[in-house]
Amino acid sequence: MEFENQWVKDPKYYAIGREKACSDHRYYGSKEEMLKDESRFKYSLNGVWKFHYAKNMKETIQGFEKKEYNCKDWDNIQVPGHIQMQGYGTPMYVNTMYPWSGREEIRPGEIPEHFNPVGSYVLYFEIPEHMKGKPLYIRFHGVESAMALWLNGEFIGYSEDSFTPSAFCLTDHVCDGENKLAVQVFKYSSGSWLEDQDFWRFSGIFRDVELYTIPEIHIQDIFIKTLMEEPYTKACLDLEIEFIKKNNGTLDLELLDPDGDMVYHNEYPIDSDHQHLCVEVEEPLLWSAEYPHLYTLILTIKENDQVHEVTYHRVGFRSFELRGNVMYLNGKRIVFNGVNRHEFSAKYGRAVKPEEILEDILIVKQNNINAIRTSHYPNSTYFYELCDEYGIYVIDEANLETHGTWCEFYDMDLILPNDKPEWEGACVDRAASMLQRDKNHPCILMWSCGNESHGGKDIYEMSRYFKEHDSTRLVHYEGIARDRRYNETSDVESQMYTPAKEVEEYLQAHDDKPFILCEYAHAMGTSNGAVDKYVDLAKKYPHYQGGFIWDFVDQAIYTLNQYHEPYYAYGGDFGERPSDFDFCGNGLVFANRELTPKMQEIRYLYQNIDINIDEEEIHLTNRYLFTDLNEFVMTISILKDGKVIESTETIVNVEPGETYSLPHPFAPFDDHHEYCLQVVFTTLEDRLYHESGLIVAREEYVYPYTPKVVSSNKTVRMVDDYANVGVIGENFRIIFSKVHGGIEDYHYLGRSLLKEQPKPNFYRASTQNDTANRYGYRYGDWLIASLYQKGTFDHATLSDDHKSVDVVYYHDLTPNMKNKLMVNYHVTGEGKVEVTMDFEADPNHIEMPEFGMMFKLPLCYDQVEYYGLGPDENYIDRCLGAMLGVYHYDIYENVTPNLMPQECGNRTGVRYFDIYDKDRVGLHFESEQMEFSALPYQPLELEYAKHPYELPAPYQCVVRVNQKQMGVAGDNTWGARTHDEYLLSNKEHYCFKFSFIGTIK
Repeated sequence: MEFENQWVKDPKYYAIGREKACSDHRYYGSKEEMLKDESRFKYSLNGVWKFHYAKNMKETIQGFEKKEYNCKDWDNIQVPGHIQMQGYGTPMYVNTMYPWSGREEIRPGEIPEHFNPVGSYVLYFEIPEHMKGKPLYIRFHGVESAMALWLNGEFIGYSEDSFTPSAFCLTDHVCDGENKLAVQVFKYSSGSWLEDQDFWRFSGIFRDVELYTIPEIHIQDIFIKTLMEEPYTKACLDLEIEFIKKNNGTLDLELLDPDGDMVYHNEYPIDSDHQHLCVEVEEPLLWSAEYPHLYTLILTIKENDQVHEVTYHRVGFRSFELRGNVMYLNGKRIVFNGVNRHEFSAKYGRAVKPEEILEDILIVKQNNINAIRTSHYPNSTYFYELCDEYGIYVIDEANLETHGTWCEFYDMDLILPNDKPEWEGACVDRAASMLQRDKNHPCILMWSCGNESHGGKDIYEMSRYFKEHDSTRLVHYEGIARDRRYNETSDVESQMYTPAKEVEEYLQAHDDKPFILCEYAHAMGTSNGAVDKYVDLAKKYPHYQGGFIWDFVDQAIYTLNQYHEPYYAYGGDFGERPSDFDFCGNGLVFANRELTPKMQEIRYLYQNIDINIDEEEIHLTNRYLFTDLNEFVMTISILKDGKVIESTETIVNVEPGETYSLPHPFAPFDDHHEYCLQVVFTTLEDRLYHESGLIVAREEYVYPYTPKVVSSNKTVRMVDDYANVGVIGENFRIIFSKVHGGIEDYHYLGRSLLKEQPKPNFYRASTQNDTANRYGYRYGDWLIASLYQKGTFDHATLSDDHKSVDVVYYHDLTPNMKNKLMVNYHVTGEGKVEVTMDFEADPNHIEMPEFGMMFKLPLCYDQVEYYGLGPDENYIDRCLGAMLGVYHYDIYENVTPNLMPQECGNRTGVRYFDIYDKDRVGLHFESEQMEFSALPYQPLELEYAKHPYELPAPYQCVVRVNQKQMGVAGDNTWGARTHDEYLLSNKEHYCFKFSFIGTIK
């Protein structure tokens, strides 16, 4: 058989000459090899290959695969790796549209002809000595999106599906000495129509490549099931084994417990190609995310005492089942505190290094996330091994997404795969390839038929395949929410980005299936507001069982800008078009794996201990499924004005699902300081993913108090002329302008602390959520009011006792606003300026984004200490995870490194903050409670910049003191607005009081 180019665009051709999919178990020539994880049966072909790049099929070198064609002077390329990440073409990011949109007009069954890059790979190699004369195979663990394979000029096979292995037999085509392996990789194939995921579009051999052989008796495939019923004190280790063998032998079975002790050992004759075994295990230690107990299964094949093969696999005893409309793990109702995760590296794209995968797993475990959906394709085997080991629940998703064929911009008659028979085989093959490889991983609880591919019979057939071949897991598919023709495709009702209110309405009206949100809380930029509304549903409705935040990590590529400076690029930055630009940046962690401030909130909302505190008691509810709270240290601290003055540690015994109360161990000491009781749970012992002391839950209670009022005894002078009002006291001088309408100068200890006149401010830089809901268009008047308001001096009054001065201004905002803002400055003898901003909102005008005042200080005032909620940035709809305390930062650190600059750095619940320089001189601000941010940029500078390097060189410290700023939203980033309760109502009277004074810290 010869390769034919037409296969590349024909969906009926997706696997020619490819070995059938099988389990990913490891096998060795001896136990010694197993312990070293070095198998004589495998030989890595990773490394440098020869490479030729062609823009399309017509420009490829014909006959390059022939044995006699010399490719040794070709360019080099690294395998594994993407073609586009190694200087050939450019990466492209698009979301729902297909990458050829606007370039070539094609329909399903066609592929681009003018631009369809083809990578021709060649590797010259010799068969390792220990593999000679044995059956020889090759396995490609990931090739995007289609590949054709030759050995020594002979066509071997063709395969599609970028994210599952493709294996081929080479035995009949090897030769002595040098062999020539040739691979042609097509960027766009019929398979590309099924791979329209929201991700960067690459191509190439991006996962490992290996030669492998098999012994005379070999376990080709194994399916490991752990069958149990309540009370889970006895399990059947159910094994279905498929052999390839020339002779009969014996199978030596060993099962070791998590401590390495033998729990079962027996020997069985191998007298057929298929064998079914059931091993009874008493009192098995169960696998869960909380206790990922793993047994070790070792199968040794012998013939006349000669060891042919040793097979190794980790086994997790667990039961996952649907009872009525609720999912249960080991008899307990499960809730997914999940996240979607693309397999992505800022340096290597989807050719992710093992250490990067491990880093992701550690971050997940350290932040109370218990579940991952592999959006939207199977990951590398190492990922599942880590999820088994560390304890993470996984929805394993087939490599299927056809978003661009059914979204509103496309011809609905062309929906793929729908009921089209010519696409059914390819779809079911993708389901089979995933299931057969991954079926032995206990971490996988559900198979997913793919993502955003509408509905129809083809996807239903994928579901049927899952159910017919695996009774131990459920099947997931969100697309039935849009197309109910085959509602039985999914065992769960899965939706995405449904507002919490509508989710609750659905839950009240439908209870036939468990409900999850496979995507929710779109974490793009400064986002994730009001996520608590979703999390709370799991406590109200048993059949609501959690969700998966979109998504885990920013898909950004580390590269150089036009100034040859490193930065993280998003879509369009490589000049590629079309593009969906920065929409690839939706992560709870940045591309470099540093945590975003959003994680502070998610870590809190996903915690498994409910802590409710009142004036007398601490009430605990243990929401772990299997963990007693005695595995944690409970630290109770009392804070006075934000600083810990006393702490105590205790360990409480609270079983899963139980509630316990205990009295406060402290009492407030006086009436004029603010006291806060904080409860923190930390790990008692080292865990696999972190040393002891990791915070797993926390909560606080702030006691009501009455602050002591201190009056001034110092006097001031007022200098009043036609242009200015001066207020002069000990160590300070303030000038109010009658001409320019505000404070011209605040002079303290010989320093002028203000760079410009402070002005009322009503506008913030857009977040990406704001931009998507036309924030700038709707709130434009408030930007104008902030930029071009006119302050008019009204009067200045020196008190009778000469201890204070009042200066009053009225601010005209915009021509469309008839009501005026009154600002009163009350200056005391100490130099404290008490500001009162008084404004009657207009119900006929849109609400303000924020209400406060903007100060601009010289850049040297770059240090901040504050008493409020922290430590990370927080907003009124994203502050539950913040804790009261005294925190410090510098203004440069406070610029959150989002891919696109935007509103950031805010703090809520602030009682005071100080801005000061290296000499610790600066301004002290106070209020009963306020919000503030201190940054080296104005809102408009953040608004205009599309990348961090486009921001101007810092030249001032910009402080925004607010009574309130609207929330950041986050239900989605394509129109969802901030929830009403987190807006500044246009039906209220606003009176904001705060003060500032010169200070030495």
